[in-house]
Amino acid sequence: MSTPVIELRDVCVDFRIRGSTFFRPRMLRGVDTVSFSVRRGQTLGIVGESGSGKSTAAKVLVGLIEPSAGEVLFAGQAVRRFDAATRKRIGRVVSVVFQDPATALNARMLVRDALTDPLEVHGIGNAASREARVRELVGLVGLPQSVLDAIPAQLSGGQRQRVAIARALALEPEVIVADEPTSALDVSVRAQILNLLQDLKRELDLGMVFISHDIQTVRYIADDIAVMRNGKVVEFGPGAQVLNNPAEDYTRTLLNAAPSLLQARHG
Repeated sequence: MSTPVIELRDVCVDFRIRGSTFFRPRMLRGVDTVSFSVRRGQTLGIVGESGSGKSTAAKVLVGLIEPSAGEVLFAGQAVRRFDAATRKRIGRVVSVVFQDPATALNARMLVRDALTDPLEVHGIGNAASREARVRELVGLVGLPQSVLDAIPAQLSGGQRQRVAIARALALEPEVIVADEPTSALDVSVRAQILNLLQDLKRELDLGMVFISHDIQTVRYIADDIAVMRNGKVVEFGPGAQVLNNPAEDYTRTLLNAAPSLLQARHG
């Protein structure tokens, strides 16, 4: 089996809460001894209610939060420093697609410039090769070349999310972390974006972390599923096993609470 691109081992994240002082800190544990890994060609679904710790765990995966305890391994090597240089190095390999593309994209920036920006930040190519890459990215996510001269407000929600996905792919990452990437979209567009992510995973041999409160959406896309509650992974396993024969009452509650995406598409 291949070495994971990114791995968490017994990771904890503590937050200082309001009312703390230097001498009497009060802490809240947002992530509690969480372990999982992501390999190329694999989709890990992380599911749980709001406040379950799933988005905090994702921020550890991409280097935005330093764990209070435990280890983060990047390409098999433990990450010792969570500084700007480390985040930039991880950012070349692990990219993020956020929940709301309207806030993830600069409202005043042309799509062309939004897609060129990560290439410039990382010093990749020259003006001609960047333009070629930007045109390739737009085609990769199923958009016409004309969107390059648009600003986000001129695009539909689904088109904006496709631009956000294209931007995440600009540096040819090995893993995409998608944090609730379809929750701001209507049902028909949601299915299109899920299909796009599935196609990109196959075409580019991407690893993917798909985070959602909706276990039925995770069912549609994930190979393995981690169910989180109160900062802990309470159930983990192959998607079919977790969804068809859940071991935890909490997992069954999530399954019963969420209408099936496939039913919504065909009902």
